[in-house]
Amino acid sequence: MSNNSLSTFDEFMQDEEQKKLFDEEYNKFLLSEFLLEAMEETHMSVRKLSKESGISTSIIQNIKTEKTPNVTLNTILSLASSLGYRLNSEKMVHKTS
Repeated sequence: MSNNSLSTFDEFMQDEEQKKLFDEEYNKFLLSEFLLEAMEETHMSVRKLSKESGISTSIIQNIKTEKTPNVTLNTILSLASSLGYRLNSEKMVHKTS
């Protein structure tokens, strides 16, 4: 596929710096969406989740609104567990150029 036939998004993603920024923002979005959906599913308020997880209400609010720059794995695990979820990991397959 030549550069002339790439979409604007594909061209954007070829820039490593832009791709890294996109990936970071997309991960914040995914975490926020997970949290919102899981809280709705379990009918859990921010205050109740804070009490159950030991995570402050301000951190939970910041995750919900994608304002937290860095969330620790312990925070994610605590929130997920309190919402009835377990995190799994899998090895990613990387494309080689």
